[in-house]
Amino acid sequence: MAYLELRDIKKSYYLGSQEFPVLKGINLSFEQGEFVSILGESGGGKTTLMNIIGGLDSSYTGDVVLNGNSLRHDTNKQLDAYRRQTIGFIFQNFNLISHLTVLQNVMVSLEMTTLSHKEQEARAKELLDQVGLNEHIKKFPNQLSGGQKQRVAIARALASDPEIIIADEPTGALDSQNTQEILELLDQIAADGKLVITVTHSQTVANFGTRIVQLADGVISEDQSIKKPYTAGNENELSTHTLKFGATLRMALENMRYNLKRNILIIIGAAIGIFSVIVMLGLGNGVQGYINHEIYSQVNPNALQITKNVSGSDPDMTKIDISSKDKSRLKGIKNVKNVEDGYYVQGGTQLRSGHKTAAVSFMQTFNATILKKSITKGTTPKNGEILLTKEIAAKLNKKHPYDLIGKKITFYQNTLNKQKRPVTLSKTLTVSGVAKANTGSTSVTYQTMKSLYNTQKIAIKPNFVSLEIKGNVKNVKPVENKIKAYKNSKHKAQYIITGVGGFVDTLNTYINLAVNVLATIAGISLLVSAIMIIVVLYISVSERTKEIGILRALGASRGSIRNLFFSEAFFIGLFSSILAIGLSGGLALIANHIAQSGIHYQIMQITTGNVLFGLIISIVISLLAALAPAGTAAKLDPIQSLSYE
Repeated sequence: MAYLELRDIKKSYYLGSQEFPVLKGINLSFEQGEFVSILGESGGGKTTLMNIIGGLDSSYTGDVVLNGNSLRHDTNKQLDAYRRQTIGFIFQNFNLISHLTVLQNVMVSLEMTTLSHKEQEARAKELLDQVGLNEHIKKFPNQLSGGQKQRVAIARALASDPEIIIADEPTGALDSQNTQEILELLDQIAADGKLVITVTHSQTVANFGTRIVQLADGVISEDQSIKKPYTAGNENELSTHTLKFGATLRMALENMRYNLKRNILIIIGAAIGIFSVIVMLGLGNGVQGYINHEIYSQVNPNALQITKNVSGSDPDMTKIDISSKDKSRLKGIKNVKNVEDGYYVQGGTQLRSGHKTAAVSFMQTFNATILKKSITKGTTPKNGEILLTKEIAAKLNKKHPYDLIGKKITFYQNTLNKQKRPVTLSKTLTVSGVAKANTGSTSVTYQTMKSLYNTQKIAIKPNFVSLEIKGNVKNVKPVENKIKAYKNSKHKAQYIITGVGGFVDTLNTYINLAVNVLATIAGISLLVSAIMIIVVLYISVSERTKEIGILRALGASRGSIRNLFFSEAFFIGLFSSILAIGLSGGLALIANHIAQSGIHYQIMQITTGNVLFGLIISIVISLLAALAPAGTAAKLDPIQSLSYE
């Protein structure tokens, strides 16, 4: 049984419906140790036959049999493995990868073996030494002569120790001296027991081998042995696999380094969108933090005011009362430290000091939401005392509002008695202190409010409660969420968070909404970045078409080609996000330095979450942008890719 057999190989090309036969029934057999030259004129089908033997072209009739095993029905993956392990290609135009060094060009094939990186490098250097290029391993292909390039191609073809070497016009672009040296190298490869098949139109090249096969008009016209074949070599013991993701990452980095200026511009363009989003998010954090800081500096952030959610049109106002059951439920929430009764009135309140009166639109009982430090002068109110806001105190004593502290004033409240008739309640109270105008309302203790209503034997129940929350302010939000989760019979929220706690929560919601809208607007530039990356990767596919053909000829799978462009997109996304994070961090330093001198607060707060978001979204967008270009690259025909100029 012959080592390699071609059985009735036929191949035609079509132009529309018109058929052009190229191979018309080729029957050949080859043995290891042979140096076979397929001789014929240009256009006679030599290269087509080479592509079929090399597993690049499976669109033919007939059969290729290797060691008794047919390749006719092999899958794409099996043909990739066949090219990796069995075939070594040497091309007329060398087909070296321009952005890789001599050493790296040889190692591309070795990347698809199970050798360690150290072993791969050692073997590549050994092969380059065999072909006389040990002093040129760091050079790029454009720094070599034609003969040197062909030697690199030979070293690459031998890298995975294949059993068949296919050389397509290996001396076609060389002078006579280099031709002689390359033919001697090919003869030595055959002498090592490998099957060497050259495709040539040169009789001189053909005469150098052990056998000449004449191909004319798609058929074998002559098959002549001119020398005794060499002894067959040992079977290839190197295990192979397709290019792994780590190898495609390294190749992508090398390509980006080779086109450094262009890629820097791409990265800068892609970074603008990520930078804008991170800055908007950081600014939102800072603005929200500053507003909360200013509010919480005046009120207790760990205190909430809770009322019942009752429709304003409901005539039964007793439904607003907070029951013992309500208080027990609220006190049972995790991290709630204390629940305190409270009472508020809207309208109908007047304060009198001498001949001066002041109408109070809203009044409530003093509770834990008001900080003691918000009291400019005086103290918190005790039973029989009242705390005035600076605005109300100024109405009662315009020139010297603080002189009211310790003085008596009369508190009037209009309400309804038990018979639903209007009555006016009054009580003399001592002013305990004056608070800042923006800290809340004029207030008395709950007991003082009860005693005021008791003057007309009117009983009141708390219409709100204040909650004190344990620990730091981080515990507030979970408590708020738990309170909001309670539903009434109409499946609506049973309680409403009022006062500063509710206001801050609502304000934060609006701030977050505004920031998200601004971040979304800034994110439009991400779409532009994605389009730019798609265009750049399509250009890269076009520029690297020949490289794709080379890699496929060496045995790289479609998946590896796809990963090559995903790797490039990954690095574009990674580097652009790193640049964006660095720029936004620099801007934050400048902005916060300016803000500290003005408002004594860091106005731009970029969190770890913002950084991770920028990093992840940049990489994800880049990878999504690579889907179409990578898919196009993977589908390229290796034969057409190799002939691409």
